[in-house]
This record gives sequence, structure tokens and C-alpha cells, in this order.
Amino acid sequence: MYRAIQTFLVALCLLVSCLATGLRAQEDIRPLVDALGATSFPQKIEAVKALAASGNPKVADILQNLTDGKLYAPKAGGPVYLEGPADGAYIDVLTGAAAVDVPGNLAKIRLNNGLRGAIGAALSQLTLLSPDRSARLAASQDLLKDANPNNLDLLNSALAQEKDAEIKATMEAARAVILLKTDASAEDKKAAIDMIAARGNRDALTILTAAMDNAPDALKPAIEQNISSIKNSLALWDVAQNVWYGLSLGSVLLLAAIGLAITFGVMGIINMAHGEMVMLGAYTTYVVQQTVASVAPGIADYSLAFAVPAAFLFTGLVGVCIERSVIRWLYGRPLETLLATWGISLILQQAIRTIFGPTNRQVDNPSWMSGAFEFGGLAITYNRMWIIVFSLGVFVALLLLLKRSKFGLQMRAVTQNRRMASSMGIRTPWVDALTFGLGSGIAGMAGVALSQIDNVSPNLGQNYIIDSFMVVVFGGVGNLWGTLVGALTLGIANKFLEPYAGAVLGKILILVFIILFIQRRPRGLFALKGRAVEQ
Repeated sequence: MYRAIQTFLVALCLLVSCLATGLRAQEDIRPLVDALGATSFPQKIEAVKALAASGNPKVADILQNLTDGKLYAPKAGGPVYLEGPADGAYIDVLTGAAAVDVPGNLAKIRLNNGLRGAIGAALSQLTLLSPDRSARLAASQDLLKDANPNNLDLLNSALAQEKDAEIKATMEAARAVILLKTDASAEDKKAAIDMIAARGNRDALTILTAAMDNAPDALKPAIEQNISSIKNSLALWDVAQNVWYGLSLGSVLLLAAIGLAITFGVMGIINMAHGEMVMLGAYTTYVVQQTVASVAPGIADYSLAFAVPAAFLFTGLVGVCIERSVIRWLYGRPLETLLATWGISLILQQAIRTIFGPTNRQVDNPSWMSGAFEFGGLAITYNRMWIIVFSLGVFVALLLLLKRSKFGLQMRAVTQNRRMASSMGIRTPWVDALTFGLGSGIAGMAGVALSQIDNVSPNLGQNYIIDSFMVVVFGGVGNLWGTLVGALTLGIANKFLEPYAGAVLGKILILVFIILFIQRRPRGLFALKGRAVEQ
């Protein structure tokens, strides 16, 4: 019992000591805070500098309140007070308690450009020396953009203490940009030019181009050489960026077309309602996200894990119903199937407009699909990256299903020779129904992915149906590898044509190319083999 009491007393003494130390630290800077109310602007500037050098954690808030015009002091100088929430009420700047015995002649502390500059430098100093890494990084990036020569001494002192490699590199770049605006020696400016050029990005190109006008003649050749080197490097990165954009577009086309490749290849059905299966998958994602957010908001960030199987099952069931009720009566009559599925697409669009309305629906990206990162000179968004991974995963899973399962064997048999497969005991009507459902289900999963990068609206599927048919015809009807190669090829070609021909003319050129290609290879890049297919 005695030991417990002793421990409690020691802890109480430590707590009292800490509180006393904190109060003493606040009182140590009170004269400096009160000096902000001085009548002389030079005195105020010196007080700001002294506050920044004190290291007190309250200084940043005090200086911010000063900038916002919330600090008051007597006109002849004296104690400084913070504006309170009510008119005529004031707060102690350091303790936050209601102020008592407030003089009646308080006035807002005035600022001039010199004092504002001192406050900005002090806040930058406090941020650059902050223990928070993100705050220091943001401050160093701001200094790089501003490149004010007045911040050179501040940068030098911060560089001497910085240990983080990324922040230090940003500070060194900011220092190099500032040196180009000063009367530093030619050697220092040459080193600064080399450091800026080493960044190799568009900001470095802009900085060096701007420095070219005022640079000494001795440094202009080095600047020109670095500018030329950066331009050549950026040109290569632009090619890589277009390839990435093409792969991103190709993955979207692959998801939209892979289900169509199955139904078109196995049954020869020109399914104009395939785009509406994509649209239904996107709306399923919206419904699942809203349901999860209302029922279990804690796992709302993972609603896509529920949306993918839900979209596959729902759109697959819709596909089976369409095949059993309409398509089964129209085999061998391609024109009638085209008209019938086009009518079904109009019915589905109007049904969605009736249920959800004609306006777009918002589907939020989860946190792990938001934002972007840089890889070398590439800007890569997380949502596009995950869609590429998802589309390749769907492709591999579908390939395994077709090559390693009994259903896949039956589907390939029906594709190659329907009559022979039927004579071997395969129930071709059910293979047709399940195949149509599988293709529709995959289209639904494509809608889940597209909901993360496109507007969810009743017209969503119409934006991809024509491109999907082009991918299937170009790659080879019913061939998954042809669909993969066709989607990626057309996606990359489209992105390389857009900067020169525009989006619309680029698509027209792609269409003309496919028409000419089909004249030479009517069955696409990878044609299926089989007696029925040959016919």
C-alpha cells in the first residue's frame, strides 16, 4: 500500500512539473508576443523573428492569427489579445482563456509588406523545421515554386538539419533555382544548372528556359545543352506515356469485348444489347455501393469486392433469360438477331431511366484506387492501373475455364462443329444459354471497372459497343488471344493517333484500317479452326 501511494505521488509530481514547464515556456515568449503590438514596424519584424527562433509550438498559430487580422493591442503598445467569438470579447493569446481587465483602446494590429514578408518567412521556417514529414515536404515544394531569393538563408539552415532524402533533394533544387536569380558566382550557377537539369522533368525545362534570357554568355551553352537533353528525354517519356495510355484504353476495350467474343464466336449472334450488359454491371456497382454504405459503412471502401460477383451473377442471369426467351428462336438468322437485340437494348435503357432516372449516378472510387504516382517520367493513376490488373485477371480466369473445365471443352466443341458436338451427346441449347450468360456476366464485370473511370448513365454501354465489335473482328471471332492482342493494339494505335488527328478522326482512321485489314484476312488475326468454322 505504501509503495502504491509513493508511486502515485511521484507521478503527480511529474505531472505538475510538466504543466509548470509548459506554462513557463508560454510565459517566456509573452514579451515577444506583446512586442507584436509595438508602434514601430521594425520592432514588430524583430519580434516575429524572435518568435520563430523560440521554437514554441504556439508560434505558428499566433503568426497565422496576426496574418488573418485577429490580434489586437493598445494603440500606444502593450499586451496583445486574440479576437473572441463574440463582439467586444477577447482571449488570452497563449492560454486561450477569456481575457480580463482588457484596455478599452484596443485596435487591430496593422501590417505592411515588410511585416507580411517576415511572417511568411517565419511560417516557412517553422514548417521547414516541423517534425511532421509531410509538412516539411509541402513547404519545400512551395519554396521550389516560389523561388524567392529572400528565402536562401532559410533554405541553407533547413538543409543543414534535413535528413530525409526526398525532402533534401527538393530543398536543394529550390536552392539551385534561387541561386540563378542572385548574383552568385559563375561556378555556383553552373552547379545549380546541373542540379536543375538532373531533375529532367518539365519543371526543370521551364526553369532553364526562363533562366536562358538573363544568364551570362559563359553559361548559355551549358543551359542550351541541358535543355536539348531534357527535351530528348521527355520525348521518349512521352512515347512511353502514350503506350501506357494505350494499354489503359486497351484493357477497357478488352473487358468490354471479351464477353462479346465468346457469344459472337460460339453462337454467331450479333448482340447489340451487349453494351447494356456493361451498363447493368455499372448500375449494379452503384446499388451495391449505396447498400454497403448504409448497412455497413465501415467496409464501404471494399464495396467493389461485393460488386464484382453481384454484377457477374445479375448480368449473367439477365443474359440467360434473353437467350432462352428471344435468341434461341433466331439462330441462323443474323439480321433478325441484330434487330431483336437492338430492341432489347432500347428496352433495357428505358428501364434503367425509369428506375434510376436519366441523370448520371455517382460511384465513388475507393481510397486504394484514388490518386496517382510517378514512375520515372510516367504519370500513373491507381484506378487505371488496377483496371489493367483486373482485366488481365479476368482474361486468365476465362482462359483457364475454357481450357481446363468440362464446360470449356463443350463450348469449344460447339464452336468448332455444332452438329458433331450434338451427335456426341452435348446439349448444345444449354451450352448456348450458359455461354450467352457467361459473356453477359463478363460484360457486367466490365461495367464494374468502367464505373471507376466513366459516368454511370443509361448510355454507358453505347460508348463501347462499336469498339468492342471492332476488337472482336480484328482479333478473330471467338479467339481470346486475338481479342487480347486486338484490344491492346487498337488501344495503343488510338492513343498515338489522337494527338495528331484528334479523337474523332483517329477513330475513323482505325475503322478504315480494320476494313482494309479484313479485306486481306477476313477471319482476323487469329482465326478459329474447325469444320463449322471453315464453312
